[in-house]
Amino acid sequence: MPRAPVPIRPGAAVAAAIAVVVLAAACSSGSSRATPPTTVAPVASAQPGTSGSTVWLCRPGATPDPCAGDLTATVEEADGSTSTQSSLAARRAPVDCFYVYPTVSTEPTANADLVIQPAEIAAAKAQASRFSQMCRVWAPMYRQQTAADLDRSGLSGDQSALAVAYTSVLSAWRDYLAHDNDGRPVVFIGHSQGAAILIRLLASQIDPVAARRAQMVSAIILGGNVQEPFGQAVGGSFQHIPACASAAQLHCVIAYSSFDSQPPPTALFGRPGQGVSLQSDQRTSTGQQVLCTNPAALGGGTGTLEPYFLAAGRKIRGAAITTPWVTYPVMYSAQCRTENGATWLQVTAVGGATDPRPKVTPNLGPRWGLHGNDMNLALGNLVGLVGDQVRADRP
Repeated sequence: MPRAPVPIRPGAAVAAAIAVVVLAAACSSGSSRATPPTTVAPVASAQPGTSGSTVWLCRPGATPDPCAGDLTATVEEADGSTSTQSSLAARRAPVDCFYVYPTVSTEPTANADLVIQPAEIAAAKAQASRFSQMCRVWAPMYRQQTAADLDRSGLSGDQSALAVAYTSVLSAWRDYLAHDNDGRPVVFIGHSQGAAILIRLLASQIDPVAARRAQMVSAIILGGNVQEPFGQAVGGSFQHIPACASAAQLHCVIAYSSFDSQPPPTALFGRPGQGVSLQSDQRTSTGQQVLCTNPAALGGGTGTLEPYFLAAGRKIRGAAITTPWVTYPVMYSAQCRTENGATWLQVTAVGGATDPRPKVTPNLGPRWGLHGNDMNLALGNLVGLVGDQVRADRP
């Protein structure tokens, strides 16, 4: 089974960087320019099976659907040789994926509207579409805190805007449960602001309710600083949901923040109490550490990452890649590390100096690490893990 990738770019504004890198990674590894926010007509929400109260960025059967499309990838090896890899969306996926995208809105207001624009489309394609191999992907538009407001207020400075964003996702989740879920198991997927919102959603709606925990296959919440007490499986962000320790484990969480070196004391991720968070999370850094689950080796140790990136704008030996995706096998290893108050996913390039393939870098600086590529560096591993969990849930 093919395993199968992006969101932050340097600039004067921290939050603007979040939006730009999601777009840049979705479009090209060599360009950091964002696509101008041209309005696209929203996907109709009043389709059969929904109440019509949610605007869906992705939903099964919608046209267009950014989370459904051609998954064919060019495989570039370390020696420069290439091949083509075919992957198909599942015809009758037994589970759903509920995806919340990161900060991408380029609107000037504190909260985004619900009009689907290229920024949201690019994020969904880059981060969520490959999960269609394993699940039906649902992704609501939500009134996220915009990059402009994050720039003005800081990552957690405007709690009112974050509260609006959370309420918007909560409404979509309740709408989905009432009209579209039909009791199906669910995988939660989110990154950055999307992860922060899902942390709160899980803590308030899933974690306290045994039946909802049983319905949750797993949660993949990256770059959101899920916290856990030292030496304990639960008791931080969640009271009942533990970290996933094997591919067969269910009702658990996969979370990490990726860096290529030890996060500095000022790092925004990998250190408790940092990152985008809501005051209602009631999280404290005392006696806590940020959770790291290595998607390449859930049981611990070092594993090989399976990165997937959208190929638009990328080249191999000067020639444009003609498939929608590109993957770079045996290019990165990953290991969870804890040191000097930080816990992070250490990503190391293993291809050597002669490896011609483009490498990801902390292009926002050490404080951000590889945040913009948290998802895509391990997208193949994550999709494969969901497949393993689906089979464990329904043998």
